[in-house]
Amino acid sequence: MLSNKDIARLRAETDGVQHVIHFNNAGSALPPNVVRDTVIDYWKQESLLGGYEIQAQRANELDETYHSLARLINAQKEEIAIVENATSAWNAAFQAIDWQEGDEIICNRPDYASNYLAYLHHPKKPKVKVIPTTASGDEDLEAFEKMINSRTKLVSITHIPTNSGHVAPAEQIGSICRSRNILFLLDACQSVGQYPVDVEKIKCDMLSATGRKYLRAPRGTGFLYVRKEILPQLTPYVVDLHSATWTGEQTYTIRTDARKFENWEGNRANQLGLKAAADYAHVIGLEAIWHRIQALAHEVRKGFGQMPHVHCHDEGSLLAGIVSFTVSGHSAAQVQQYLLKEGINVSWNGTPNTYLDMTAKGLSEIVRVCVHYYNTEEEVSKLLELLQKLK
Repeated sequence: MLSNKDIARLRAETDGVQHVIHFNNAGSALPPNVVRDTVIDYWKQESLLGGYEIQAQRANELDETYHSLARLINAQKEEIAIVENATSAWNAAFQAIDWQEGDEIICNRPDYASNYLAYLHHPKKPKVKVIPTTASGDEDLEAFEKMINSRTKLVSITHIPTNSGHVAPAEQIGSICRSRNILFLLDACQSVGQYPVDVEKIKCDMLSATGRKYLRAPRGTGFLYVRKEILPQLTPYVVDLHSATWTGEQTYTIRTDARKFENWEGNRANQLGLKAAADYAHVIGLEAIWHRIQALAHEVRKGFGQMPHVHCHDEGSLLAGIVSFTVSGHSAAQVQQYLLKEGINVSWNGTPNTYLDMTAKGLSEIVRVCVHYYNTEEEVSKLLELLQKLK
């Protein structure tokens, strides 16, 4: 558990908390100073010595990013590819599957728009089936098992959605997929850095993640995990001279590790920022981070429950740090702007972000309060006080 002394130290290591109350961590979290300084230091060196030259000098340090990310999710460095964002990571895995006519995908109701659009846009037009939910809002695992058949090519689950604090039962879904020998792709965009993600426990074959959200890394960073046993089955949709080697006029070979999903060019300063963020989270401990986030989110939801004009829309037996709500008589954009003028950052989502889930709930928009471990109880109290005034 994180003590008050720990929180004070972590806040002292984050200059941004002196300027704003930041509850937009599911959008882009405030980076710790070490991440900021790591990126700036590398960029300064690059501007003085040259991009290729500084990359060569710091090659070992850059390579260690793979170890840091692998350690964070209990993987091996050969199973990690570094890419520019979570969408690129997710699509690198999805497009690498050998899709055939008649293949089926099973996803969950809070699936993210970019993922679902990829299903619809794919030229093979795979059939998409959605796991129904129980009365509590959880994925119905009994119904899920019955949906699997000989045409099921992929189970694609959004772990924590963009529009609520729902946490999908990834571990249980992973066990079912492994027992049925079905590929399992987990969108962990909102969970890595917030939830103690362990790919061995989850039993996912592929996992996509971003840096900018709960991991507190620079924007424009992300990574893909691919289980080593699955790597030979996946063919990258795009290759270049980094992911493949040109061996003859009509021949080439593709890398055998997860880096076959990368391309040659990338932001090396941001890569080291990603490493610094992963190391920072590892030192704090993901279990401690998760418990702190849950505690703060519970205080927010409890406060909302005492305000008849504020309506919380989170569903499920396990809830994360994204608290979704609406305020009677005020649009989501109005609530965001009202809080912004008071020095509090929040964000909002509309139906297109998670069409299936939003329409099932009868919602057109929600406001998000997304807490992180460096937020305080005093900040939560100020938020609740301001929302009470909107009555």
